[in-house]
Amino acid sequence: MSSKGEHQTVPLSVLLKRESESEKIEDPNILHGQASQSKKGEDFTLLKTECQRAIGDGVATFSVFGLFDGHNGSAAAIYTKENLLNNVLSAIPADLNRDEWVAALPRALVAGFVKTDKDFQEKAKTSGTTVTFVIIEGWVVTVASVGDSRCIFESAEGDIYYLSADHRLECNQEERERITASGGEVGRLNTGGGAQIGPLRCWPGGLCLSRSIGDMDVGEYIVPVPYVKQVKLSTAGGRLIISSDGVWDMLSAEVALDCCRGMPPDAAAAQIVKEAVRAKGLRDDTTCIVVDILPLEKPPPPLPPPKKAVKVKLKAMFRKKPSESSSHSDKEYSEPDVVEELFEEGSAMLSERFDTKYPVCNMFKLFTCAVCQLEMKPGEGISIHAGTSNSVKLRPWDGPFLCTSCQEKKEAMEGKRPSGNRRDSDSD
Repeated sequence: MSSKGEHQTVPLSVLLKRESESEKIEDPNILHGQASQSKKGEDFTLLKTECQRAIGDGVATFSVFGLFDGHNGSAAAIYTKENLLNNVLSAIPADLNRDEWVAALPRALVAGFVKTDKDFQEKAKTSGTTVTFVIIEGWVVTVASVGDSRCIFESAEGDIYYLSADHRLECNQEERERITASGGEVGRLNTGGGAQIGPLRCWPGGLCLSRSIGDMDVGEYIVPVPYVKQVKLSTAGGRLIISSDGVWDMLSAEVALDCCRGMPPDAAAAQIVKEAVRAKGLRDDTTCIVVDILPLEKPPPPLPPPKKAVKVKLKAMFRKKPSESSSHSDKEYSEPDVVEELFEEGSAMLSERFDTKYPVCNMFKLFTCAVCQLEMKPGEGISIHAGTSNSVKLRPWDGPFLCTSCQEKKEAMEGKRPSGNRRDSDSD
């Protein structure tokens, strides 16, 4: 897990056992704000708090924050904003309890991203979009991302966590190798006479990214399969910053956090955008979402009469503290002081992303397409593992299964069948 310090990965089963043995932990208070300066008008955001889902005889709430940085037009960003959440939720089985719902999210996010991309491409529009998509359920934060918009988190203890991946070809050798293996080419813009300029791009098309939603004109090896990270926060809370590359091209995580320290979310988002634009002017759409995840305020216990009147200066909620390494094994779960990783996976291969391990596999219907949720009869579906190295251990009739249309999408993403028409892209 990426952070400024060393943090131990804790299995989900251990965390759930601790929670069942501890007193009920109240859900956090979610405060948010956003700011943007527009150059092309291709950045869009989704901010939804108090989303509800049925659980038993009652309802549970969760929050969703999304940032969609479009290129080659705004069609893909708008479509994704309007459809991604529904596609993710449709991929989560009904009647799950809270812990099961959280455990099902990573697989559902992959399905939702791929379905959104597949449905948009059927509209034959050539724009594309990056996506950074955040779901907050209680103290669990799940982030799915494609492209180069990023999400960072600073805990109240002062550590910085990077919850998204950067899918720029320039900084991701593994993605470059995947694209060339799938039939694409990676190189810089050739200006003639052997001179090459600018960042690494994927050809044909000229896109700087290896993952996005849309971009049907570039090639199917630009995949919509997201990097997903899921963490459980300390009950002390912290601050999330979700920003487009217009921010991160100008500011480091530390500078972004420091420039808005102590500010409420609205003012913090505006300050981050202002700082990003200050250096070189407005070169790109520059958008920022700030989310504070805070413990609910409780009335303070009565204090004994002071001997003397003393003025108390409160520290800012997110003031950085020196990082310290210590063992947390003896801490009570009701008062954790670290961010604990539940899940992390970034493979672009669907066969590696649809978990077949118990208990997650038992939450999902076997004879339902793992991507589009189409119900199929036994024998109609195609195993997600067919034709992969996993098929040595897993039989062709082992699930999960894909419908014929989604199997064709999978093969195209893996370079096993031709993709649609391609033309040059004007994306950065």
